[in-house]
Amino acid sequence: NPFSFVLRGLRDRDGGNCGSYYSILDLGDQRIDKLPYTIRVLLESAVRNCDEFQITKEDVEKIMGWEKTSLEQVEIPFKPSRVILQDFTGVPVLVDLASMRDAMSELGGNPDKINPMVPADLVIDHSVTANVVRSQNAIQANMELEFERNKERFAFLKWGSSAFHNMLIIPPGSGIVHQPMSMVLPGVVGFKLHGTLRDGVTATDLVLTVTQMLRKHGVVGKFVEFYGRGMEELALADRATIANMAPEYGATVGFFPVDHITLEYLKMTGREDETVSTIEAYLRANKMFVDYNEPKIEPTYSSYIELDLGDVEPCISGPKRPHDRVTLKDMKADWHACLENKIGFKGYGIPKDLQNRVVKFDFHGQTAELKHGTVVIAAITSCTNTSNPTVMIASGLVAKKAYELGLEVKPWIKTSLAPGSGVVTKYLLRSGLLKYLSDLGFNLVGYGCTTCIGNSGDLDQIVADAITENDIIAAAVLSGNRNFEGRIHPLTQANYLASPPLVVVYALAGTVDINFEEEPIGTGKGNRPIFLRDIWPSSKKVSEIVHSNVLVDMFKSTYEAITKGNPMWNQLVVPTADVYSWDPNSTYIREPPFFKGMSMDPPGPHSIKDAYCLLCFGDCVTTDHISPAGSIHKDSPAAKYLVDHSVKPGDFNSYGSRRGNYEVMMRGTFGNIRIVNKLLDGEPGPKTIHVPTREKLYVYDAAMRYKNDGQDTIVLAGSEYGTGSSRDWDAKRTMLLGVKAVIAKSSERIHRSNLVGMGVIPLCFKSGEDMDSIGLTGQEQYTIHLPSSVHEMQPGQDIVVTTSTRKSFTCTLRFDTEVELSYFDHGGILQYVMRKLISSAH
Repeated sequence: NPFSFVLRGLRDRDGGNCGSYYSILDLGDQRIDKLPYTIRVLLESAVRNCDEFQITKEDVEKIMGWEKTSLEQVEIPFKPSRVILQDFTGVPVLVDLASMRDAMSELGGNPDKINPMVPADLVIDHSVTANVVRSQNAIQANMELEFERNKERFAFLKWGSSAFHNMLIIPPGSGIVHQPMSMVLPGVVGFKLHGTLRDGVTATDLVLTVTQMLRKHGVVGKFVEFYGRGMEELALADRATIANMAPEYGATVGFFPVDHITLEYLKMTGREDETVSTIEAYLRANKMFVDYNEPKIEPTYSSYIELDLGDVEPCISGPKRPHDRVTLKDMKADWHACLENKIGFKGYGIPKDLQNRVVKFDFHGQTAELKHGTVVIAAITSCTNTSNPTVMIASGLVAKKAYELGLEVKPWIKTSLAPGSGVVTKYLLRSGLLKYLSDLGFNLVGYGCTTCIGNSGDLDQIVADAITENDIIAAAVLSGNRNFEGRIHPLTQANYLASPPLVVVYALAGTVDINFEEEPIGTGKGNRPIFLRDIWPSSKKVSEIVHSNVLVDMFKSTYEAITKGNPMWNQLVVPTADVYSWDPNSTYIREPPFFKGMSMDPPGPHSIKDAYCLLCFGDCVTTDHISPAGSIHKDSPAAKYLVDHSVKPGDFNSYGSRRGNYEVMMRGTFGNIRIVNKLLDGEPGPKTIHVPTREKLYVYDAAMRYKNDGQDTIVLAGSEYGTGSSRDWDAKRTMLLGVKAVIAKSSERIHRSNLVGMGVIPLCFKSGEDMDSIGLTGQEQYTIHLPSSVHEMQPGQDIVVTTSTRKSFTCTLRFDTEVELSYFDHGGILQYVMRKLISSAH
């Protein structure tokens, strides 16, 4: 390491030896004082890992000169010591690794070379919960159903934990975690917080406000760093709730520098005092610790945004996007506007005479009513909201007060409680509040992704029939992060994100068509009208219960047991071979085709000639549109495949659970029931027009017909293409359908990067241009003119596209770095890595 001259001994406050560290301050560069904390983290990592091979002195200089180099989109090396993959992502990664071992043998390489690819501490967190069962013993029923359906997938994961070094599998039912990452030196948006939240305002209200502000500001591909005295008022769980919404506001990461509140959280969650002391000493020594009592130089940021916490109001977001925030006091008016507005992100196009129609039906002997806005799903779910003690305790207090006053949840509303951690159950039990949530129907269903990922399970068939037969715009209210179209449930067209206590309130009200300031939630004992103000707890009351019931021992006991699993996991018997034995009859785990027919010579770039448009989209097509993770529709190509392989409809499971089987996944591409394809004149659904024959086909069937006929395809799109949660399968599915390029007005960072990784060309219309201004209809054929050699290509260069209708326009090639061009030269990142490994072995 050329920076060994700044290797120093580390001392704690008492002068004790804490080991050694690389001092970025001893580099003697005054630019460090003005760097954002996020960039200091990248700088320290680069200095510590510099080997003049993977990380060079030039890389360190790029980071040091961030204020200038961030404008150039330069590539930077970042070597994390731990990579955490949630199960839905972890399974396909493990499938790819297992497949690479097979391919390595076929190409004359050493399969053991794959082991170094697994970084130190690759953690796969298996936390996804099966479809929600509503009952008192729901958690046990769900766990049994989970193992019944997913035994094969679980066994594959367990095999991976022994077949690869440094791989830890967190068993099912343990909790939930998310982690984003990037490799590009970004701009950093400074978000200044000051003031304090008003009484009764929750962390969720804050995060929905921040999400709206940042999406409006524009932070795609950037870091967001929070600073200011308002930070002192935010608990770490509140900060985590904000940070975890980064994909929703479009940033690479939302970052809160470490301060005394962080250290307090580490202690509360069971970390040893010695460990916390070492962390503090190390961060202080490298000027990566924020001490509000010390004078400091304010970092330089690429742009600035500011929020007075006192301005935050109670709110929810929806009905179709996380950043469409609505204050509670405006909700009733906003809902009626949505009903009347033309179909769009804030509109359903319901004729005025049908907007207040009431449908009565018999629900198991009880008279029930549905109308537009009726809540049929109310779910306390999601990773950070349901791991935040403040909002979880608040939801329990709301439930307690409502129960005592005589309020009830209608039985046709599907309610559920899915905490992000086992600790939540412990403090809800200790505080006596879990009982009241259960009394209102919010039974514990498991720990992990449920309603937020589309795993709410079926509605009662009577309710489902009433919705479909009467074209009701039914609503779901959930404490999740994402509410994109078709994600939550096929029958809920309106989906609102809310704090856990507000989820309880909307379940009690039974509708989103309500003004809580003027209308009662319901009628309690003695026919007394009960208003929101009657059941909403004060911030002081919530704080008191949190401090007396959220204890260190709860975290210690939960975390100590987290890798021990449960009897069903522990009894799984798995093979011990290093190379996985693929089962040709499996419908869960199949060897992917990414290395089939691969040679040692990179295929290089090639122009795309006379390609047809497979799909033509407007703005804000999300990864939920591209790569659904929820239920598999009974009439879909994926369902047909499963039935042909003797899988009963009741055992279809979800796309997410079958991510280890590319045959299922490719058949579900663009399979969202709400997706709007312009080739179908605005009709929603997972179909398209096969342009040469004018036939209306499922997207998969049309794509296979093009492939069989030897015809390339492209996708046309508007702005914010690929927004939402990051998924490797959104690009894998696109590539497997034979799509060679995506031409969009703008693309979200993660999806663009995934397309690059799978060898799909991302192109961007020039500023001020789009399909409409150029006059494209999607009925044309497209030729994309590329240089014959990757050495003649440059990141961000202009590329000419011509059509069969004699139109010509210029696009920006969105390969943003030289490395991304190398991936393209090899046909994708998987093939690139494989050839590099074999070459290094020789």
